[in-house]
Amino acid sequence: MAEGDSPTIARRRVRLALREARERADLTQLQVAEAMEWSLSKVIRIENGDVSISPNDLKPLLAYLGIKDKGTVAEMLADTRIARTRQRQAWYQSSEFRDHLTDSSRKLIEYESEATEIRSYSIYFIPGPLQTADYSSALMARFEDELSEEQRQWRLRARKLRREALLARVGDGLQIYLMVDESVLRRTIGGSEVFAAQLRDLKKHAEAGRIRIRMVPFSLDASVTNNASFDLLILGEGEVLYRETGLGDEMIEDRETTAKHRARYDKVWHEVADEADTIEFIRRQIEILEGGATDGPPRDNDG
Repeated sequence: MAEGDSPTIARRRVRLALREARERADLTQLQVAEAMEWSLSKVIRIENGDVSISPNDLKPLLAYLGIKDKGTVAEMLADTRIARTRQRQAWYQSSEFRDHLTDSSRKLIEYESEATEIRSYSIYFIPGPLQTADYSSALMARFEDELSEEQRQWRLRARKLRREALLARVGDGLQIYLMVDESVLRRTIGGSEVFAAQLRDLKKHAEAGRIRIRMVPFSLDASVTNNASFDLLILGEGEVLYRETGLGDEMIEDRETTAKHRARYDKVWHEVADEADTIEFIRRQIEILEGGATDGPPRDNDG
């Protein structure tokens, strides 16, 4: 247990330890539920982090799972007490946002508030926290047309609040790394005026050092994932992965999966256009959109 850990981090540590202990014991969630005389949904909700387990429930569960080391038990009990600490309700936990955001996206926002590093990879659009309001609106109208107007408005409000919260933390315990496919910086979502404003905003944050951004050029034969954008968040001693496709989104906390994504991300990060070349490419795209230049490749590393 780390001193000063939040309920979010403590709850995550407990539930991952319980899930891993169950898997080591080769037990199913149903077997645990039957042995503890709990409902299956209770076990699932504890392991998913939807609820915090009580100390009184934790003690017999640890014994059943074979966790008997006194130090380990004491640390998990301490984490459980922290996890159950009452917190002021966050905005994304209100009933309106619960009705209009997916469970995975709400968990992503919760983890973002605790992350020390965020590594985003996008193959189609500017990641949510760095989207301007007009760009977000155009993107959602174009690619989430199955949503009702009410759903769309609540999701737009969530993106605005998420952006404000993250940018406020940059430089104060949070570092954002952004790697985007070249197409992301060319696709004029919302039209030339909206997209130019989006690129100017992105360039401003990059030049100020608030984010680190690199582009994967068309000329580079490299990929991070085959068909999905993702966010990799560093949380204390662990990592979580939020992955989004056109069909849905998911939060992944499996250590092997997150480690593979981290290794691939770091490898490609050092192969792609660096920050200076990427910012120069963005500058040229803005000029093109504003009618001040012809299209052309970014400058090479020799200037």
